[in-house]
Formats: sequence, C-alpha cells, structure tokens
Amino acid sequence: MKLSHRITHLTGGGSDGWELFIKSRRMIAEGVDVTELTIGEHDTRTDPRILDAMNASARGGHTGYAMVPGTDALRDAVAARVAERTGVPTTRANVLITPGGQAGLFASHAATCDAGDTALYLDPYYATYPGTIRGVGAMARAVQTRAEDAFQPRKDDLEKAAPGARSLLINTPNNPTGIVYSRATLDGIAEVCRENDLWLISDEVYDTQVWEGTHLSPRALPDMAERTLVVGSMSKSFAMTGSRCGWIVGPEQAIAHLINLATHTTYGVPGFIQDAALWALRQGAAFEAEIAAPFRRRRELAMHILSGQQAVGPVPSQGAMYLMLDIRGTGMSGEAFANALLDRHHIAVMPGESFGQAAAGHVRVAMTIEDAAFAEALRTLCGFAAELQGAPVVP
Repeated sequence: MKLSHRITHLTGGGSDGWELFIKSRRMIAEGVDVTELTIGEHDTRTDPRILDAMNASARGGHTGYAMVPGTDALRDAVAARVAERTGVPTTRANVLITPGGQAGLFASHAATCDAGDTALYLDPYYATYPGTIRGVGAMARAVQTRAEDAFQPRKDDLEKAAPGARSLLINTPNNPTGIVYSRATLDGIAEVCRENDLWLISDEVYDTQVWEGTHLSPRALPDMAERTLVVGSMSKSFAMTGSRCGWIVGPEQAIAHLINLATHTTYGVPGFIQDAALWALRQGAAFEAEIAAPFRRRRELAMHILSGQQAVGPVPSQGAMYLMLDIRGTGMSGEAFANALLDRHHIAVMPGESFGQAAAGHVRVAMTIEDAAFAEALRTLCGFAAELQGAPVVP
C-alpha cells in the first residue's frame, strides 16, 4: 500500500541530520565509552519536588482526561508569566497547553498555513523545523543567515524571501548557534512580517537561558501581538524534557481554533503533568535560574578555554545550552570533523550541517555534562583541531 507523500517526504528526501548522534549511540551500545555533547538534555534530572507534585496529583486522582486547552490554573500561570516578562496583556484565552514545544510548533504551522503555502524558517535551524512545516503540507523555504553576521538574520534577505509566504519561524535564544537576536534584528523581522502580512511563529523555549544581552519576545513589538504565535515549554527551563508540557500563546481567535485542532489530535496533556508544571511555575524566576545555572557556569568555563587557543573560532555564546564552533581552519567540513573526533577521541558533537548549510564548517557542542568532563572534552576538541592545522595545542 502507498503511504502519503506528506509522511514519506518529511525530510525532503534527504538526511534528517541525526546520523552522528545515531552513530554515537550505536558505539555506546557496543560498549565504547563516548562523551556525548550532542543533544540538549540536562545532565541533572527533573527536580524531585516537581516529581513529588506530579506523584501527589496522580495519586490524588488527576489521571483521567484533562481539559483539552489545559487546566485553568496552568493557563493562568503561563499567562501571568508571559505578561510579567513581556508587558503584553495576556490571559488564559491567549494560552493553549500542548504536549511539549514540538507539538506547539506543529500546531502553529497547521493554524497558519494551508497545503501548498510557503513557510519560511532561518538556516541554521533546529533539525525538526523543515519536517514540521512539510508535515502540515506547506512548502519549507530556508532563509540563510551568515557566520560573519554571527547568524543574526538580515532584513534584506527576509524581504527577498517574504513575498507570497504565509509564515516565518524564528528561534531566540537560538538552537543551534547560541545567539540571542538583537533588538535591531527583531525590529527588522517584525517590519518584514507587517509589510508582507506574515504570521510570526516564535520558538522561545530557551527564554530562561540568556548569558549576554536580553531576551525580547517579538510579540511585545508594536502591532505584533495580533500576528505572533509564541511557543514555550517546560522542557529546558525546568529540566522536564520527558514530561512533554508546553504552550502556545497568541491571539484569542487563533487559540480558539488551535483548541479545536487539539481536540482532534492530541486531546490535551495529562492532568498530573500539568499540576507538576503549575507547581514549578509558581516557584518563580529564581527556580528557573537555578536550572539554568550549570549552563551559565559551563559557558564561562568554555570562554576561558577557547580564549587560550586559535584553532577553533567560537560564535558568540549569548544563550541556550550550546556552543557553535567554527572549525573551517582545519579544512574539514563539520560532518567530517565530528566523525573524526568521534572515531579518534570518542567525543560526540553535532556537525553544523545537521542544522542546514549556513553552519557548514562548524560543530555544535551541547554543554550538558558535568564541568570537569566538559572542560576536558572541549580542550581535547580544540587540541584535535590544532593538530589538524599544525597549530599550537591548547594547554
């Protein structure tokens, strides 16, 4: 039997970008001791107090069908968090609780794009972005950013791509680059969206991980609340990756239709998970800062190590749990370098090419193992790059 073109062409007939990660996991299964710096998974598990709240809710009976839009209490908490941090009036009518940020991204594109519409996204990108767009039947079109601009998108590039498109997907703080979009960048994005009647889908799951500058939600910019869908999540800010609890914030009419979509697809998020998320959100910003602290600390550690060598060029690390490193001086592609590093030193990093062509010749390093092991792995990576260039090895 023939399957749909939509499902068989999610990756556009090419790679899904996960080959290096799969290779490293295969090596681990075979007994090889691999240092994994690949995926954005916290090295600490979900806080036991969150699990206690989850357990109490489940044992208290909140295990049946929860309200599809999310519980009123959790929607209110998300709305209050967003209103406080952005200054944009937000109520539960602006919030849909989703099974994680990925489900939010899919639903947002389903809400804004019909089959055959063009949906824009920025390259480099999180690996699922183009497949998410294709999954709703839209045409995925990448807009390249440039390493020489520290991967801040240029307004003129967006202006060239925007005519005829229906939506634009952005991500700040950014995975994979670690860049936080500047006010000037976001003003340019907003202007292009207004002038071309684009929906803006803003992936803000790393909003609590900002090391330099300030996170600005584009929903807060003039005349943007009515055309912006913000995707958020408990995954990164509270180390609740496996709990699958996120949200979409947007105009009331859009959220009403998205609730209808959820009724016909996911049918909501388990109530005991929502109650645990509510407990976590009620702890406030200090709790989120506690979860983010290891990545802030490792970022400072990485900057010290990288400043003492010349073989690897760091992209400015302003946010998120990743470093993007320029290894073009080795003469290798990111893919070739990452495979060689894994084969020779058993250190797994993601090739820049896994996230599109704009980051070719780079590798992404996840700061997701304990400090000493992370520092040792980063020094080894820099030393390996230096050996390939014949440059002095990092001490």
